[in-house]
Amino acid sequence: MRQSQLFTKTLKEAPADETAVNAKLLARGGFVYKNSAGVYSYLPLGWRVIEKINKIIREEMNAIGGVEMLMPALVDRKYLEQTDRFKLDVGFDVLGKKDKKAPYALGWTHEEVLTAIASKYISSYKDLPKAIYQIQTKFRNEARAKSGILRGREFLMKDLYSFHVSEEDLFAYYEKVKEAYFNVFKRCGLDTYYALASGGEFTISNTHEFQAFADVGEDTILYCSQCRYAENSEISKLKEGGKCPNCEGNISKSNAIEVGNIFPLGTKYSEAFGLEFQDEEGKKKPVVMGSYGIGVSRLMGTVVEIYHDKNGILWPKEVAPFDAHLIYIPSRDSNVKKAADKLYDLLSPYGGSLVGRQKEGVEVLYDDRADSTAGEKFADADVIGLPMRVVMSERTLEEDSVEVKERDSDSGKIIKLEDVPKCFQNSSAIFQKT
Repeated sequence: MRQSQLFTKTLKEAPADETAVNAKLLARGGFVYKNSAGVYSYLPLGWRVIEKINKIIREEMNAIGGVEMLMPALVDRKYLEQTDRFKLDVGFDVLGKKDKKAPYALGWTHEEVLTAIASKYISSYKDLPKAIYQIQTKFRNEARAKSGILRGREFLMKDLYSFHVSEEDLFAYYEKVKEAYFNVFKRCGLDTYYALASGGEFTISNTHEFQAFADVGEDTILYCSQCRYAENSEISKLKEGGKCPNCEGNISKSNAIEVGNIFPLGTKYSEAFGLEFQDEEGKKKPVVMGSYGIGVSRLMGTVVEIYHDKNGILWPKEVAPFDAHLIYIPSRDSNVKKAADKLYDLLSPYGGSLVGRQKEGVEVLYDDRADSTAGEKFADADVIGLPMRVVMSERTLEEDSVEVKERDSDSGKIIKLEDVPKCFQNSSAIFQKT
């Protein structure tokens, strides 16, 4: 992608009405645009990050037998009324919350909708287990729409639902989802704690949250760094400085951002919708269910809260919108621009297609702008925060080379042009200290 063709530009200053780090840096870098409180547009760079996260999620959900579908965001009140949830203030109806006769709500969750669908396709133990997920826009009547994309009224979410013959089978799958979630968050660059949380009216036991430690986090987690046991302070009897109930290690406390959660639902929804199966003896039983969520847009915001410095974002490689920022330093020598174009074409034979994979497996944002100074380009590169920077200048061209620098490094290395593709295959070896 040529930066001269990019729809957005970086901002010198963050919008005055943003206070959260993620909101400031994502707005400055041209990743998001705030339409109103708690409602954001994902601009081309931001949408690339979302798609990277979605790809990771899909791979991990598919690996545990999840099958993807898409349900409507517009939910008929008849579904929510069967579980007495239409009256909850958490959602929006389409005409405004004061109209209790509104025929539809904007969905904040889809247990009811999918249970109704499943009742048409599940009737025997032979039909179970099943796991269905979607990645979709959700809506929540959030009174405290703040913290950028960490807490929104409209947000992106992955919700997975599982259907089982027994609680034993449910909790066996629950463990599979737990490991898949750890994989998702690790691939996104996050170290998460699996924290015990409160159950609720629609669960059969305590639930669990995946918490990423961050000063800005609204949750407080009590945890043991030795065995990684953790509990949400809202339900915990643990005390900071006390002993871990698992290993006798010391208990610490931290603010954290909840990036995922899993719920053992039991039969509450299946009983409400008559979702039953016939067992091997011919007896009818309610299907046992589980629900598992990941806040996709919140995950993006969490990454930014954790990976940034005073100059901008430091994207982890797997979720970065591009692998590298190729920067042409304007020169009177036309050969510099020609060499930069040639290198870009080598790495990007599809002409910088926003969705194409490059020949060498590298995705490149090419700052080809001729009217920007080196300082402006480097400042923009810091704000955008791609993992690697490749600089083509008159000085480097004299040596048939480029300067390659990792985003979080203070210095770069001069690399021969012919060796540039190797930088992306084994950057750790190239940048190891000698």
